[in-house]
Amino acid sequence: MTRYALRTASVAATLGLWQLLTSLNVDLWLRFSQFPTVADVARTFAGRLAGDDYWTDLDDSLTRILTGFLLAAVAGVATGVLVARSRLAEDLLGPVLEVVRPIPAIALVPVAILLFPSNEQGIVFITFTAAFFPVMVSTRHAVRALTPDWEEAVRTMGGGRWRILGSVVLPGALPGIFGGLSVGLGVSWICVISAEMISGQYGVGYRTWQDYTVVDYPGVFVGMVTIGVLGWATSTAVELLGRRLTRWLPRTSYVPAGRPRAARPLPARAIGAPTASPAAGTRTEPEEARDEHLV
Repeated sequence: MTRYALRTASVAATLGLWQLLTSLNVDLWLRFSQFPTVADVARTFAGRLAGDDYWTDLDDSLTRILTGFLLAAVAGVATGVLVARSRLAEDLLGPVLEVVRPIPAIALVPVAILLFPSNEQGIVFITFTAAFFPVMVSTRHAVRALTPDWEEAVRTMGGGRWRILGSVVLPGALPGIFGGLSVGLGVSWICVISAEMISGQYGVGYRTWQDYTVVDYPGVFVGMVTIGVLGWATSTAVELLGRRLTRWLPRTSYVPAGRPRAARPLPARAIGAPTASPAAGTRTEPEEARDEHLV
């Protein structure tokens, strides 16, 4: 509860400072007099929530981002595993991927306009491209970092290629994969908003740019806040899914400096205390207790 209170206080302090600087028209190199106040943005936000256009824009942006991101997640993981596990695939796909990867996804807007018959498909393509490369690179590095002992153990027990893929490669690479998914989702939001500003019809980015062209600055900040909240919500969803799928990993808990956590006393059986044998009447240490003591 203390951590949640601190986070709430941090947001409240930021909003309070924003309201103070803008209401007093502070101009100390940074021109806060040009900014709308928090109250102005809140009133505009409430008005947008009561209309239909806001929800239409929200639905369009979410549909574009989820479609492009899900396609990129599947293609990125598959390509990353293929390139990491096959020398032939690395030789065929590696040079092309490394040449295309440095190109910003937003620079592909002219390509999307020429390739696809509709702006909607072009925006999804840009979103897909933005998320594909972080996912692919993270997956490739995660698969290459796996210890070969795990694979050899499965082979020794008679496992084939698909068993190794399902039992060793994908589970072992999951932490790296979800790291790439988190990064790719953030980049996707940046690119989909930019694409909507350039060639979109409806969407949060499109509406934000329209508000800027008509000098509706509170509306611009409504769009910025909406983008931030949507990005935070989707990234949190990916993180929670990653924690659920990798719950077998050891977790570390935060302990404040100077306040070491007290060790919990263990029962006598857990620390390897000798127990009486009912048959022989002698005091012996069970094998399970010795194992727990060693661990």
